[in-house]
Amino acid sequence: MSLFEHEARQFKFDVMREVSKRAFNGKLSVDTIDEIANLLIPTKKAEFRCCVYKEKEIIRQRTRMAMGKAPVPKENDNPRQIVRVIEAACDGCSIHKILVTDNCRKCMAKSCVSSCKFDAMKMGSDHAYIDYDKCKECGACANACPFNAIVVTQRPCKKSCPVDAISYDENDLAVIDEEKCINCGACQAKCPFGAIEDMSWMVPVIEELNKKTPMYAIFAPSIQGQFDEATLPQIVQSIRDLGFEDAYEAAIGADAVAWYEKEDAKKHVEEGIKITTSCCPAFVNMAKQHFPTVFETNVSKMVSPMVAIGRYLKHHHPDHKLVFIGPCIAKKQEVQDSCIDYCLTFEELAAMLVACSISPEDVTAQEGVIASAHGRNFAIGGGVSKAVSQALSENADRPITSEYADGSEACKKALLLMKVNRFNADILEGMACVGGCVNGPATIENSPKTKQRMNKENAVLKDHTIKSTFETFDFSNIDLHR
Repeated sequence: MSLFEHEARQFKFDVMREVSKRAFNGKLSVDTIDEIANLLIPTKKAEFRCCVYKEKEIIRQRTRMAMGKAPVPKENDNPRQIVRVIEAACDGCSIHKILVTDNCRKCMAKSCVSSCKFDAMKMGSDHAYIDYDKCKECGACANACPFNAIVVTQRPCKKSCPVDAISYDENDLAVIDEEKCINCGACQAKCPFGAIEDMSWMVPVIEELNKKTPMYAIFAPSIQGQFDEATLPQIVQSIRDLGFEDAYEAAIGADAVAWYEKEDAKKHVEEGIKITTSCCPAFVNMAKQHFPTVFETNVSKMVSPMVAIGRYLKHHHPDHKLVFIGPCIAKKQEVQDSCIDYCLTFEELAAMLVACSISPEDVTAQEGVIASAHGRNFAIGGGVSKAVSQALSENADRPITSEYADGSEACKKALLLMKVNRFNADILEGMACVGGCVNGPATIENSPKTKQRMNKENAVLKDHTIKSTFETFDFSNIDLHR
């Protein structure tokens, strides 16, 4: 049974499942890459690409990434670059931005020809055509055509990138500018061929589990609803069944962040300085790399919820390794600068569960310590600023204003306004994924189902305040600043 309608994502999952099986059984070897390619593409007839050899090469490169290797061997590989191009898969898009369609009637006006300042537009025997050696992709011909016969298209990876980090090499393959890339995964989510993927840490995590290394999992709140009808306690027990000693909600850290964030927010308001949230790593990357003055002046100095609960656990259990599990690609970069040891996505967790024949719906759940609904709602756009407002209310502080930037393009506009001192609210909440973490690039289920499950399960927490979380988790001696 397929988990995904997107066939490229299903192939990715199948590869991760097979890598997981072999890793758990201690059977990963130099032959694994070819073994999985031949297993998943058993025929000699191509179904998706020009030939079966290309299809198998794509599986090989996917397998390398699932094993934590670059898709092709690379010198001086940068481990901080999480999003990578699978070159073998990157050939299905239209190469040229300006295209003449069959709607061209070879009209007598020849507006397209006369509008081109670069002598790139020609009139052929049947219709107009473009000399791409001369074309500058300005779009003047498309604007001039009365039949709308010339279209301007943009490859989805480049169109989706909010920071212009995608270009093309001499072979028209996508190239990621690592200096600009914020590892948000937008290009990965939009590529219809699955040619852009994220590096995986499944294998080292599984190796630690096989060695019985004491490990805790920390899971993002958007995990609710990701595994069919499994409840959150069932999902937690399934994570334990993989070999983790226990699993903790990142929402516990979110409660702590919201509680202490209110103090930073109050201080900024008193000083007349705007403040942004710091929970979304792609948003923070955007500020740091593309709006450095805003990053230094306005971005909250609080750590993310993942790091907050991670520091708490490391303080009390320094011998344990920590693994974050979530829907986010950028978290894989964030953990490299934190106390978290590894990061897995929901896709990777699902592959590991299937490899071990664990069905979350069928396990016997154990109730555990829970966070507030306010902390859990960090996963939904606008939830962070609402939680800070809730913390202010619980502390009898005066309310402050907030504005939510929904998606990377909105984040970029809001950061620009903040840079030129034209942002009006007290707090800017930025989420690179439209709708928040429930729409992260590594989610399994759609956001409506996730939010429905969250609303259903979190309804019982209506009387659970943010402050009440600290009755179980004392963060008073934990440094929560970057």
